[in-house]
Amino acid sequence: MTAVISATHLSKYYGHVLGLDDVSLEIEAGITGLLGPNGAGKSTFMKLATGQMKPNLGAVAIRGRRVWNAPEIFRIVGFCSEPDAFYEDMTGFEFLAGLLRFYGFSRKEIGERAARALDIVELTKDKDRLIRGYSRGMRQRVKFAQAIAHDPEILILDEPLSGLDPLGKRKLIKLIRGFKDEGRTVLVSSHVLPEIEALTSRVALIHQGKVLAEGDVPYIRELIEAHPHQISVRSSDPRALAARFVGDPSILRMTFGGDGRTLVVETRKRDVFFGRLAPAVLEAGIEVEEISSPDDNLEAVFKYLVGK
Repeated sequence: MTAVISATHLSKYYGHVLGLDDVSLEIEAGITGLLGPNGAGKSTFMKLATGQMKPNLGAVAIRGRRVWNAPEIFRIVGFCSEPDAFYEDMTGFEFLAGLLRFYGFSRKEIGERAARALDIVELTKDKDRLIRGYSRGMRQRVKFAQAIAHDPEILILDEPLSGLDPLGKRKLIKLIRGFKDEGRTVLVSSHVLPEIEALTSRVALIHQGKVLAEGDVPYIRELIEAHPHQISVRSSDPRALAARFVGDPSILRMTFGGDGRTLVVETRKRDVFFGRLAPAVLEAGIEVEEISSPDDNLEAVFKYLVGK
């Protein structure tokens, strides 16, 4: 397939800080997820792709046209930023209508488009409230509304599910997936794998300004599951619990915490360990106080991948 958005050896520096480092990435029609921990470079990539910043090296293009200093391209692009950027004393309707004026629509069409976008995100009854009085979830939805109000064929969404409750997330996920069915292109970022997994099977992993891997969700999950997980189990008798796992092939290493009540297990087969933990606890008559996985997060996974 032909790339809709293409980045070639793209780099961006903030003084002496590296924001993006020699990234080459092609985004095809449909939905592509950009997955990485906070500070990975996701927002920097999206700001470059929307022409908000000029790259230090390389280039990013939309449908073959470089985006920097090419404002005409953005009639076909909708952008939802991660941070809020509102005129707090405007109503939701006024905010959308003000932005739609930049596209040259007639007054009537501006009103129709603003009303339609607010209806899509279920803010019609709150359209005349000041944005300063919106909840976090409402603010997130009005940001999404402004991204779709001019009916773009390309959507670039930076952490669009942030701040939404579970029901709000499900509704927005359904809406975003609907854009794919309409033949549009969506680039969406998140630091939460299940969010990306609910949206698409096409994922790019980004960390410390570099794209580490690209592929479908099963491939990405395989990378993540290969990461050795640390699991802490605080119990009444950690040594007796450890004895139950001596020689277990799923365990890489076991150590004891400084509090004398915690067993720390390192394993690449987390599900296998959890499956054997419950029977071991019951058979030994051990009281478990807490189970946690301190490095069960994307940051730890990416550190592992970088070090491979």
